[in-house]
Amino acid sequence: MNRYLYIFLDEGGNFDFSVRGTRFFTLTSVTKARPFQIAPVLDHLKYDLIETGLNIEYFHASEDRQPVRDQVFSAIQNRFGALRIDSLIVEKQKCGPALYDEAKFYPLMLGYLLRYLLDGAEFRAIEEVIVVTDNIPVKRKSQAIEKAVKTILTEMLPADVKYRVLHHASKSSFGLQVADYCNWAVFRKWERGDVRSYDLIRARVRSEYDIFQNGKRLYY
Repeated sequence: MNRYLYIFLDEGGNFDFSVRGTRFFTLTSVTKARPFQIAPVLDHLKYDLIETGLNIEYFHASEDRQPVRDQVFSAIQNRFGALRIDSLIVEKQKCGPALYDEAKFYPLMLGYLLRYLLDGAEFRAIEEVIVVTDNIPVKRKSQAIEKAVKTILTEMLPADVKYRVLHHASKSSFGLQVADYCNWAVFRKWERGDVRSYDLIRARVRSEYDIFQNGKRLYY
């Protein structure tokens, strides 16, 4: 059994809390241990698409054409394996003004997602948890996120379980590209009521945690 657990993260929506912004913000994690059976499948698909005349460097759900998305979702479905999908749903209008600062909002929401994801999980067979996010261009935000992730993992994991937080370009990681696709499907379900893509991954969605499901508001 592989003793390393990978958590790939992606976000949906924007950080505009005005009426012009998205109604929802979503954070989605894809959790998987090696071997990553989906990686060679997506690699073959990329070059199959290139040979049809497309110039595709990596998969990105919001930018890919629908025929490409259909094939990527099909690949994800066929190689689910032990894949686990968890999402945090935030209705932004219920956040207090103190959270309008992206450097405060993002780490807090990420902390909620990781706390929910790891709470009660069984880690006896895990040697190290590796959290992978997309590259974060704003240094201040990167430092805040990394601090939040480390704080949550320190609280939630047994003392003998190691962890790391890595920031990789999504184009370099099929794990991040899968997380992007899964989060895109979850976001469209909540923001637009469009469940066509969500229905394709529904079987592996372990949780969708609506942080305001009990009517509470956050005023941090």
